[in-house]
Amino acid sequence: MSKVCVVAAGGTGGHMFPAEALSRELQARGWRIVLATDHRGEAYAHDFPAEERIALDAATGRGPIGMARAGVAIARGVIKARKALTRLDAAVVVGFGGYPSAPALIAALSQRRPTLLHEQNAVLGRTNRWLAPYVGAVASSFPDLQKVPQGLGARVSLVGNPVRPDIRALYDRAWSAPTPDGPIHVLVTGGSQGARILAETAPRALAALPEAIRARLKVQQQARAETLEAAQQIYLEAGIAAEVAPFFRDMAQRLSAAHLVIGRAGASTCSELAVAAVPSLLIPLKIAMDDHQRFNALSLAEAGGAEVMLEDEVTVERLTAALLSLLSDPARLAAMSAGAKSAALPDATARLADIVEAAAGRAPPA
Repeated sequence: MSKVCVVAAGGTGGHMFPAEALSRELQARGWRIVLATDHRGEAYAHDFPAEERIALDAATGRGPIGMARAGVAIARGVIKARKALTRLDAAVVVGFGGYPSAPALIAALSQRRPTLLHEQNAVLGRTNRWLAPYVGAVASSFPDLQKVPQGLGARVSLVGNPVRPDIRALYDRAWSAPTPDGPIHVLVTGGSQGARILAETAPRALAALPEAIRARLKVQQQARAETLEAAQQIYLEAGIAAEVAPFFRDMAQRLSAAHLVIGRAGASTCSELAVAAVPSLLIPLKIAMDDHQRFNALSLAEAGGAEVMLEDEVTVERLTAALLSLLSDPARLAAMSAGAKSAALPDATARLADIVEAAAGRAPPA
């Protein structure tokens, strides 16, 4: 009978997408998948390949009352998870971070079941940091993982961040720089948090470029609904061909055509840019927990694949200057593409699945 892997992930796309990629790989290897998440995670789980879902809502809070509520929620989640793990005879539990992953991992640890966690960002997240000393293995997406508890460095394995198969396929295609008089494809992503910089400043900066470059631009921009019209108007007045929409479903196709991406530095974004070998200008989200986006961006920048501009440094003028320097130099873009590709770990999904199977194959301690 097939073994059961319980995949536990908090309710954000950053946790759920790599969890889904791993689940599909394990399912292809004959595993049965059960997903443990919260109500927010359900929004990202429409196509999640799980035969069953365990709802584990772990409250968070500040101050004594908030902490007490969080403790009660986790305790309830652990009891629920213990019952489910026993019923399923789970062979291994994999945590992807976020508070809902804590009850599943604590339950597995209390039953001496094999456990491991995967950290998507270049900084170990709070839940993962708390659990890291106790789980069997820690899988990292970036080479220099920050905030690892003392003495755990030897147990951290670099595997990369799983990406969707359509993104992984881009690693095998050759990136092409803009031709001298051809179109320049710019993709602007990640306008969900701190949207003003990307929704307003990026269009204004592109609109301020010399007419010779503006006439060649083909811009595709993700923007929140309330900023769509303003961005479209800026592009229209600047004579820039632009498509502005809240969400692009065919992201792999758009990434494949992009000569430059302007965006935030979320873990998935950085991993996808590296695998797709696309040059980027990254503006890390200033309010990200433990400044993890800046560390994510650093990995691409150090490989030569990205230019990084901190949020406090961004003005229309500075962004225009940076874009002019990049978009007027195809040789530089080509070098950045090669740099991004050098930072890629395209087989992260298979490598993580190998670690899961190795963990499950080890007998739990007596």
